[in-house]
Amino acid sequence: MRFAKYIFPGIILTAIIVFACSNTTNKNDTPTAIATSETVDRPEKKLSEEFKKYWYAGKAELTSYELQQARYGEIRDGKAVLVYVTEDFLPKEQVKANGRNADNVSVLKLNSTKNYLTGIYPYSIMTSTFYPVADNRHAIKVSNSVQEWCGHVYAQLNNREKFDITAHSYFQGEADQNFQIEKALLENEIWSKIRIAPEDLPLGTIKMIPSLEYSRLGHKELKIYDAVASVKENENTKTYTLEYPELQRTLSIEFNSVFPYEIEGWSESHKSGFGSNAKVLTSTAKKIKSIKSAYWGKNSNADLALRKELGL
Repeated sequence: MRFAKYIFPGIILTAIIVFACSNTTNKNDTPTAIATSETVDRPEKKLSEEFKKYWYAGKAELTSYELQQARYGEIRDGKAVLVYVTEDFLPKEQVKANGRNADNVSVLKLNSTKNYLTGIYPYSIMTSTFYPVADNRHAIKVSNSVQEWCGHVYAQLNNREKFDITAHSYFQGEADQNFQIEKALLENEIWSKIRIAPEDLPLGTIKMIPSLEYSRLGHKELKIYDAVASVKENENTKTYTLEYPELQRTLSIEFNSVFPYEIEGWSESHKSGFGSNAKVLTSTAKKIKSIKSAYWGKNSNADLALRKELGL
């Protein structure tokens, strides 16, 4: 297995056991502002009754996708899943709250997973993003882990005075690192913003921090890049596109034009492979099935039928 010299500060996977991920937010709660010095660019979003009925019903939205993933200069077959659910979050500790408290922040959590094979060995990727439903701040926390037979890596971003980054890796030269970067738009939070307020998506030439997954797999420095953002109107959907000139990378996310703005699929184009053999390939994901479920309680063998329903 070949590896390029990594620019991105290293990241390792750590297994974190958390309390049950059931929804503890009451639909009548008012979103709480995040306790940071971050400048608020817009007021807290007022939640519609439609939003509350959909997202505070005690269930998560689970959506499966047929994945065509570029890795090592080839396209790999796989599956992806987006799990959206509202939770109460502690703004200081930046973890899920075990109970209701006036200081809790209501977040729309997104757990995004990808699984695919590269020859004999598998890749398993998970990214978690915790974005306030108030839609007036950056994500409170983002974490990403990648596991494959050569080892595993992990990165975490915490929204404090600046973005605090913790990164670990099994590769020499990456090891354990802690550093800060200035705040800017996060690609990771766009996926949640689409579900809350797609009419306010950033457009034009912007400053953005690419996803933790891309920075890891693309061996790119985690920093602010110039990007060009646009929206295309389709028949029943819209496509939000981010183009990074310096990275020669384009990400497009297709979502329904009407609430609850489900993600129908996405595509991502960039160079894949090493050295002179690297070439631009496009990864794609197409929706298979979406269901609403309190999945944290669906852990018996009898519940395996739900995976079949999702095409997994």
